Amino acid sequence: MALICIDGPSGAGKGTIARLLADKLGYALLDSGAIYRIAALAALKHGCDLNDEAALVSLAAALDIEFKIDAQQTQTLLNGEDVSKAIREEQTGMAASTIAALPALRQALLERQRAFNRAPGLIADGRDMGTVVFPEAEYKFFLTASAEERARRRVLQLQQSGANDIDQDKILADIKARDDRDMNRATAPLKPAADAELIDSTELSIVQVLDVITSKLTL
Repeated sequence: MALICIDGPSGAGKGTIARLLADKLGYALLDSGAIYRIAALAALKHGCDLNDEAALVSLAAALDIEFKIDAQQTQTLLNGEDVSKAIREEQTGMAASTIAALPALRQALLERQRAFNRAPGLIADGRDMGTVVFPEAEYKFFLTASAEERARRRVLQLQQSGANDIDQDKILADIKARDDRDMNRATAPLKPAADAELIDSTELSIVQVLDVITSKLTL
């Protein structure tokens, strides 16, 4: 049973790569960022204080999360409802980054994430998959890109979804703020595992990144 971790900051392309790799290999997918976004979405829907660890832990314990994938998309289900679009909204993303810094919530979600590791294998996508959740993983990749390129990709994504009046400067500022928060939080900060393969995707296509990763696998 193979365990492959793909970590990195928001917008680096790790979600797309993880989905394509999972579909190619027939493995299960863990989108840990989606799990935090789901918890954040549930918190926002319930009017829960994003700094109330006890309430968030209680809420997270009741979440029924499932990922369904194919080569084209990842469908994220919460209690059977498709929340794929809702969890990608900017408000949800910022809320997820906020609650992800809370130690009690991270601990509550830790075992749930580890439970995704099952035969024939798992592709784990996140920010601390190779450092905290699955430090024993045989394959670890840290995928990154410049903040400017990640902002450009986010703008394109929003345009393709039909969004109007997109403020690219604000998106870039939000990405930089999220990076700073993720890298400097006390619990499980965003950083490459010591044994991770670093991949800068700033000037690489999705196909090129996938080729680099698959060339490192001996499955």
